[in-house]
Amino acid sequence: MKVSLIGLGIMGLPMAKHLERSGHLTKVYNRTRAKAADFEGTQIQVADSPREAAKAVDLVIIMVSDSADSEDVILGENGVIQGAAPGTIVLDMSSINPEVSKEIGQKLAEKQVEFLDGPVSGGEQGALDGALAIMVGGNSASFAKVEPVLRVFGKSVTYLGPVGMGGYAKLANQIIVGVEMQAMAEAFTLAKRANLDFDYLYEAIRYGLAASAVLDQKINNVKSGDFTPGFKINLHEKDLKNALLAAEDLGLSLPFTEQVRDMMLEMIEVGEGELDHSSLYKRLSGGVWD
Repeated sequence: MKVSLIGLGIMGLPMAKHLERSGHLTKVYNRTRAKAADFEGTQIQVADSPREAAKAVDLVIIMVSDSADSEDVILGENGVIQGAAPGTIVLDMSSINPEVSKEIGQKLAEKQVEFLDGPVSGGEQGALDGALAIMVGGNSASFAKVEPVLRVFGKSVTYLGPVGMGGYAKLANQIIVGVEMQAMAEAFTLAKRANLDFDYLYEAIRYGLAASAVLDQKINNVKSGDFTPGFKINLHEKDLKNALLAAEDLGLSLPFTEQVRDMMLEMIEVGEGELDHSSLYKRLSGGVWD
């Protein structure tokens, strides 16, 4: 398939690199053109707009920050909808409100353009390793067409049903990760106060019921105090916000999700939103929540 990728951020750039190596990538676009520098002077076209990026390709992949960005890139005045031909598949891999995904899908359908929502989990390292977990909602026939492309950078690719179901799966994932991250922060804060060696603690619990990808991937952040972002507090807070909005639409209460989001909001307010989400430990162990 001829593929265009829009959004060359912390996740989108390594995804684009995998697509380039596989021979699928035809075009890229990023609002800040400097982020497309790796593709300047190559066979990959650096488009001047989402509209241009959507022309003469089979699949347009979107990887931007939030619902408003997806709406602008896809439905805006110079958006994908203006350039995509009937039969083109648009796959939004951003983590956005699933209800917004449904609205985007309806508007693209009026132009006979297929839409899939396919958010990912795995963070920057998963994108670099080509080992993302990809959760897809939309037409099953369209999913079958794009699945081989997604296998280029996805360790697992799962079809979940109609448009929006990928987004709901991602929100469920982010709730679990956020609550686990806070649980890990509290556990290691307790260990710190008790003078329990972190290496010993990790070895003691890593194969028991407390074992998790969160523990394995973030233990070094906690041990070293280095919270260089793999996934920023700003982005995780946005995901939990979307989860709470979705829960409100469904008449649900998610108390732990709300509490973790409140803690992330406090971190953002004091300028720590660009840190890795494992920095919940930094704030907690520093006595902020005493």
